[in-house]
Formats: sequence, structure tokens, C-alpha cells
Amino acid sequence: MTILGEGKRILDAATEKQITIRLMGASAIVTHSPHYAYLLKEVGRKLTDLDFMGNSKDFDKVRQLMQSLGYQTMRTGMMLASTSVGERSIYDHPTRHIHVDVFFDKLKMCHTIDFRKRLNADPITISLADILLEKMQIVRINEKDILDTIVLLSEHELGNHDTDTVNADYISRLLSENWGFYYTTTMNLNKIKERLPKYPRLSEENIENVRTKVDGLLQAIESRPKSSSWKIRARIGTRKQWYEEVEEIVR
Repeated sequence: MTILGEGKRILDAATEKQITIRLMGASAIVTHSPHYAYLLKEVGRKLTDLDFMGNSKDFDKVRQLMQSLGYQTMRTGMMLASTSVGERSIYDHPTRHIHVDVFFDKLKMCHTIDFRKRLNADPITISLADILLEKMQIVRINEKDILDTIVLLSEHELGNHDTDTVNADYISRLLSENWGFYYTTTMNLNKIKERLPKYPRLSEENIENVRTKVDGLLQAIESRPKSSSWKIRARIGTRKQWYEEVEEIVR
């Protein structure tokens, strides 16, 4: 079974048991990008594991669900890891050789994304805007995350809602309250613009399409009025570390 097939198996089982979890990461991008996902395959981008976001109130239900599907908890016994990466449970499948991370309520990486009021924005994955923010919050962004974002923006338009659209209104509102998150996101969006011409698989039309959307998103972010706390933190700038260091849990 493919990674995406396994993701569907888990989501179907969760739906049957009335547990709300949503797919995250590259698998979510491929799920939502049927016309442009081929770009990832052409550069050898492989889906190797699955990430989900859930509600902390469903933690025990998620554990029981994963066990019923043949998954085992990480050997360390750290069922719920409350670390710098937030609350998450980590599972391995002994025969399918698939790793699954389930985060709860918030993604706490370089910056924090709160999903407690956002999980129902899409029936299968976290919202497209949250997928983009999941990539843009990475201070030391790498090539695969840039490519993932290019595919997402190639496939979808910007708008002010979450229905098959990258909600620029939500993104700009969130970043207007948090200078650090704003700084990292705008830095990474500009990196995407810089990298676009370096991908020979991208047509000129596709490059211009993504560049236009990045510019539109940057304009929405910059034009949104900023909070008092944002302005105070902006005066300090990068003289003080504006992000959290992430200590990855070794599986």
C-alpha cells in the first residue's frame, strides 16, 4: 500500500469512530494538488511518513485507533511527547514500515500554529493556508519544503476563505499579531521567488503563476495593520532570536 493509501485507511477508520484528525505535510499537499504533484515525483521527492493533527481531548481515542490498525508506540514508551515540538504521539507499523506522527491542538516548531479552531476547515487535511504556514514557519527551510510550497501555490488560488483556496486573509491576520512568525514567513516567501528560475521542470508560465501568488500574499501580509505587540517586537528585530529551536524526536 502507498503512503497516501495508508493515510486514507487511517482517516477512514478515524471517521468511522468519529475522531477528528487531519492530514498534514507533503502528503496533504499531494492530496490537494492532482495537477502539479508530478513535479515532486520528477525531482525524486518521496513521501516517507504521515503526519496528522488532532484534538488533545481525543488522545486516548487516537491511541486506541492506531493500535487497532496495527501500529505500535515508539519503543521509548513516550506515548505523548511534551517537548519543544509540542504534544504528539509517535507510532510505527512493524510490517508496513510506516511512521506516523499525530500532533495535538498546536504545531510547536520554529513558530506555533494553533489548530484548536481550525481542524474543520477541510474534511481531509489541515487547511491549505495552514499547510503553507507549516512550511513557511521553518527558519532553516530546505529544498523539499520549497518545492512542496511551489506545488501548493501552482495548484491553488489565493482568497479570503478556506475552500480549496489559500486563505490570505487568515495568514495576514495571524502574522499581523506575531512579528517573529511574520519575519520568517516573508523571508521564506522571498526565498521561493529567488529559487523559482532554478527549477528546469517549471515552465515560464508556471514560474510567473507562482511568483504572482507569492507577491499577492506578501502584499496582503504587508498591508494588514499590525498590532502594538508586533510593532514593539519589530523594533528589536533580529538582535533577539525570534524563533524557537526545534529538538527533533529520534524515532
